[in-house]
Amino acid sequence: MKTSDFDYDLPQELIAQEPAAVRDACRMLVMDRETGAIEDRIFRDIIDYLEPGDLLVANETRVLPARLLGAKRGTGGQSEVFLLRQLVGSKAQPYADVPQIPGQPVPGENQQAIWEVLVRPGKRLKPGSGAVVDFTDGEGNVALSAEIVDWAEGAQRGERVARLTTTYPSLDEALHAVGHTPLPPYIKHYAGDEELYQTVYSRRESSAAAPTAGLHFTPELIERLREKGIDWETVELEVGLDTFRIVDEEDPLAHKMHTEFYTVPQKTVDAINRTHANGGRVVAVGTTSVRSLESAWDPSADDGAGAITARDRDATSLYLLPGSTFHVVDALVTNFHVPRSTLMMLVSAFSTRENIMNAYQHAIEERYRMLSFGDAMFIR
Repeated sequence: MKTSDFDYDLPQELIAQEPAAVRDACRMLVMDRETGAIEDRIFRDIIDYLEPGDLLVANETRVLPARLLGAKRGTGGQSEVFLLRQLVGSKAQPYADVPQIPGQPVPGENQQAIWEVLVRPGKRLKPGSGAVVDFTDGEGNVALSAEIVDWAEGAQRGERVARLTTTYPSLDEALHAVGHTPLPPYIKHYAGDEELYQTVYSRRESSAAAPTAGLHFTPELIERLREKGIDWETVELEVGLDTFRIVDEEDPLAHKMHTEFYTVPQKTVDAINRTHANGGRVVAVGTTSVRSLESAWDPSADDGAGAITARDRDATSLYLLPGSTFHVVDALVTNFHVPRSTLMMLVSAFSTRENIMNAYQHAIEERYRMLSFGDAMFIR
């Protein structure tokens, strides 16, 4: 097995630069997991492929306004800070006080936090240099400041640790005053409604990227599915930017899988057990839901028979490749993925590499819209 086995030629003009005009009116390629047989449908037709007693499990995480554009204090140089994840433990202990802006009150405890971040320009925002970036709100007032205080542990792409402070009532309020919803790097000039990069069922803001397979669902479609007797439950996986990384190593087994945090509530565990006991299928909405559910499988549970167990913000670096066993998920709603990515490997593991590559070739020939804002694929 080589990383090049999961490569394909992706025409740039097929990379969707904006969402579908109507979420559930996008195209959907339906593929039989075993035979590789393909059908071309519309996404809302997914109801025709689901039966009463089936269970959809979606990642309900919401994308943070994680892209912060500001100016370096003292020089005014344009700077960008991208929030990756809030840190806990030793890295979250207080650092030296951030130099305050004269005339502004000192932030309280609920107005400070430690985050792992990416910055630009990196050479001008080095840890230990006293570098502080200020971000202004719509009225021109400094709403949020970020002091670059340390290198992130195990940094591979120049990740840093920043201490965020605000004089707003809360950091959350400040982030919404100055932050922007980040889009994948291959979406170049989208200037439309940022809410269209959120799922309609999203809740807690905790991700740097959207679980995009869920973008195709509408409240009306979810209600129709429920009326048919198809259940709906959720998990939460905090999606990181590494989800867009390609695998650089020629041997995919040499690739170090990134770590993300996930939650599988007991309510979802109970619904999965009930679904399987009654002969129904567990249908994961997106690869992040797959990783959550399969990470929650405990092979030692149930006297060694194995069972899915509830998890509360546990860490996972699960890497699913051809040859991996799926214990929980029976069908998958997904999008079309970046060549040479771990997501290409995951969907190939769920079916076969040959089936997936044939389906992608069909999608390209039929001019499907690709990647995050693109069309859907249902592997059943």
